[in-house]
Amino acid sequence: MEFDESFIVERFDDLSISGAAEQGQLMTFHCLQCNTILADSLTVCGEIKSIDSIMCIRVTNDVVVSEALESVNKGVMTNCIYSHLKCRSCSYVVGRVIHAAPLHLTAIRSIFLLNKAMMSSYILDSSSMVKTSSLSFDLKPLQETVNEVNPNNFRPTTFRFMVTI
Repeated sequence: MEFDESFIVERFDDLSISGAAEQGQLMTFHCLQCNTILADSLTVCGEIKSIDSIMCIRVTNDVVVSEALESVNKGVMTNCIYSHLKCRSCSYVVGRVIHAAPLHLTAIRSIFLLNKAMMSSYILDSSSMVKTSSLSFDLKPLQETVNEVNPNNFRPTTFRFMVTI
């Protein structure tokens, strides 16, 4: 969507939009059915490509965690117990939150997994609405980010503590 005088125009196939969501690029994530805001880019902590979802540490109050628990018996999420995430406005399923998982998936327990195919994204810098599934949310390792911020002056610091008994 674009702001054009007094209305917003949808732009889903704009070629000027990059396929990779740059780190620090501000955007909001909207329900594909009703355009309710579900989360923003400041809450994104990664992407799980195998289930086409972005990981968010927070979502808006317009995302409801379903009370029903479901389990998966095949695929990437085998032996996981999860609840659906639904849009409060239209009850559209927009993702899931995992409550119990095998050891290799414990890092994503209690993280909001928003399905990219169920959302659109409003990119603030370009005032454009794009399909979230066309974006990549690969995050750089923390060390690379620190080096970009201060590449010449980064020196590890050693701390020494004295303990008296």
